[in-house]
Amino acid sequence: MSSLPGVHLVRTDEDLTPVGEQVGLDGLLGALDRRARRTLAPGLAVRRALTWDAADRRDPHWWPQGITWEDVPGTGRVLAISWYSKASHGARVTFLDLDSRRYRHVLLVTPSLEPVHAHAGGLAWHGGFLHVAATGRGLLTCRLADLARVPGGVLGHELVLPVRSSYRAVTASGTEKLRYSFCSYDPAGPALVVGEYGSSSQTRRIARYDIDPATRLLATGDDGASYPLVADEGAVVRTQGVVVVGGRHYLTRSHGPWMPGSVYAGAPGALRRHRWAAPMGPEDLSWMPDRDLLWSVSEHPRRRWVFAMPRRAFD
Repeated sequence: MSSLPGVHLVRTDEDLTPVGEQVGLDGLLGALDRRARRTLAPGLAVRRALTWDAADRRDPHWWPQGITWEDVPGTGRVLAISWYSKASHGARVTFLDLDSRRYRHVLLVTPSLEPVHAHAGGLAWHGGFLHVAATGRGLLTCRLADLARVPGGVLGHELVLPVRSSYRAVTASGTEKLRYSFCSYDPAGPALVVGEYGSSSQTRRIARYDIDPATRLLATGDDGASYPLVADEGAVVRTQGVVVVGGRHYLTRSHGPWMPGSVYAGAPGALRRHRWAAPMGPEDLSWMPDRDLLWSVSEHPRRRWVFAMPRRAFD
């Protein structure tokens, strides 16, 4: 890996003003109000699949994008899935308990209760923090302890998650700006892996930011900024998500709403394509180490699944 000169992130100061009635993660998980169901999903590598309730499967306004997970004490494995709104309602995160298959949508808001407008193409959950990929803006960071209930709700969401801080993307003159299209957590670093969705004429870099084990936030230099290392400068065209396991990269690529998606795996520069491995419209990726599963989510209405694929299927 090499450094990426002229590119870094600068963390904003947090706004600690309370928002609504704080319920935290425990309060949210005790009030899950919808239920996913087991199902089958297309894709040669799919071994487990869930789908949303009928309204969420069909919804033309909200589109799933990012995915991450955490093992929550007292609950078990919980997935977090981001959605962006095509109706200018911002972005939301859905928390899905894998054991009960119950879930709930939570709107991302500013401390003033305005919706957060971001594509939210990737998520990374670590140490009580949820990082949200925000394309050219960099990363948005939430503390799950800030989950709150707002009387009357915001845009139909009674529960909200304030974005308390952000990692602002800074780029030197003459340097191609890094687009934070998706992200994932690499426990081996620990590190945050970020990548760019891009066409054949755009940059398609994958980079990693070290995480400070003490703060569980991005490590910083003497100047207070966070600097990336480049893991791949020419990733697959139109990559939707990436995880890194033992130096191997695993990437998803969509082929539209009707054709199953592909997974690419291998060392940077030597990726092998696995055709029809995933359902139509696969998005972000997250690795569950103890079960060695790659989790992803698909986006198109009536073809929406949350699904798992054995990582060994691509080795």
